[in-house]
Amino acid sequence: MFLQNRLVLAACLLTLSLGLEASPAHSYDFGQPATATKTTRSIEVVMGDMSFDPKAIEIKAGETVRFVLVNKGQLLHEFNLGDAAMHARHQQEMLQMQQSGMLMPTGMKAMDHGSMAAKGHGMKHDDPNSVLVEPGKTVELTWTFTKATNLEFACNVPGHYQAGMVGKLTVSQ
Repeated sequence: MFLQNRLVLAACLLTLSLGLEASPAHSYDFGQPATATKTTRSIEVVMGDMSFDPKAIEIKAGETVRFVLVNKGQLLHEFNLGDAAMHARHQQEMLQMQQSGMLMPTGMKAMDHGSMAAKGHGMKHDDPNSVLVEPGKTVELTWTFTKATNLEFACNVPGHYQAGMVGKLTVSQ
């Protein structure tokens, strides 16, 4: 047992020394990702350059919604579920991705995440409440909303939220 604990500690220290970030379990107080087979309703959201249509969505707590996200714009866009504070934090992460050259105007650049991690960059776009949609593409995100709350759906590509690419998502009882 003593040896096993020392091996676990050594592995943790090695991971930290390489600059790798442990991937925390994603948890959200407003719900969780779901499979398309659990869908109770589908909602199409069209992304233009700096706009969402519709601008507001109403959902009932307990619903599993499949968002069909259609990017009709010329730029890469994101569909991210969260509150304003979550979006503010994520905007900083997206800015870092852009500054590193990983996030381009029309897509994500394929990068060697292993070498990025070794350089202290643990960046990747893998939150379950968020998807990137390239111009002309359609992507789906399925989510079960567990409680009544007020949220936003937003594009956090640098400058897009500030240009008005945000909508209201109301989850009622």
